[in-house]
Parts: sequence; C-alpha cells; structure tokens
Amino acid sequence: MHHNFRELEIWKESKDLSIQVYKITRNFPREEVYGITSQICRASVSIPSNIAEGAGRNSNKDFSRFINIALGSAFELETQLIIALELEYISKEDFENLINNLQMIQRKLSGFNKYLQK
Repeated sequence: MHHNFRELEIWKESKDLSIQVYKITRNFPREEVYGITSQICRASVSIPSNIAEGAGRNSNKDFSRFINIALGSAFELETQLIIALELEYISKEDFENLINNLQMIQRKLSGFNKYLQK
C-alpha cells in the first residue's frame, strides 16, 4: 500500500518550507556554514524526505513511524530557528513567516499521523 508522496499536501508544504529555509540561510554568517546553517538546512530537508520515505512503505504503521520522525525534525527546526533569531541571524519577519508555516506543518503532521494510526 504505497502512497504517492508528491500528491500529499503536507509533503508539498514541507518541501516549500525547506526551499524557504535554504534561501534565508544564504544570508547567515559564513562561519556558521558548518554550524547552525547546516543543522537548519538538514532538519528542514528531513521533513519532506521522511514523508516521502514513509509513503513508500507497505503499511500505515510504517508510514506513521516516518511521520513521527518528520514531526521530530519539525520541532528540531523550530528550536534552531529560535536560536538563529536570538543570534540575530534571521529577521523577525522571516522568523515569524517560517514559524507560522512550520507550526501549520506540525499540526498537519500530527493530524495525518492520527489518521494513519486508525
């Protein structure tokens, strides 16, 4: 029972968020390229990647496990964005835009996970 991840709204939204994150982190300090910049980008890519990987699994139980991993990455990303804001690497406006999108994705992931577990 495979799902087509490209048709899932949650995958599209998290992929778009990841692209936003990459564009915003281009302005982070050069010395952070292997630090918080790398961590933020990895966490953002992990969300749609885990959704896609889970969609290829044979059961909703397996898919649910990957949705949980994606959700963990979303909370990790939220923490890293808060740190970037406090370090003044990201503007308040960009931060609020990313956080609003991220929190919507977190809610959708939680809801989708509940659906998969039924």
